Amino acid sequence: MTTGMPIVIRGVMKPIPTLYKPLESVDIETKEPFVATIERSDPCAVPAASVVAEHVIATEVAKAIMDEFRSDTMDGLKDEINRYKEYVKGF
Repeated sequence: MTTGMPIVIRGVMKPIPTLYKPLESVDIETKEPFVATIERSDPCAVPAASVVAEHVIATEVAKAIMDEFRSDTMDGLKDEINRYKEYVKGF
């Protein structure tokens, strides 16, 4: 529920896992043991995480709108929202 004020979202994420002590592994084809390499391709995941968070929030807001205003088309949804706005102005 909102009063029309901006919606503020706070989020957290766990750090990117990085093992600085490589684990032993086995090559699937040769069955020979080897030590895994140490790699960290993305030192800062915040830009990628912000894109994911933005889309998750947009999906949830869209679901809330569709729960409140039933319509099968975008034009119908706009009409429902405009009718609601006019109804609210009367109070």
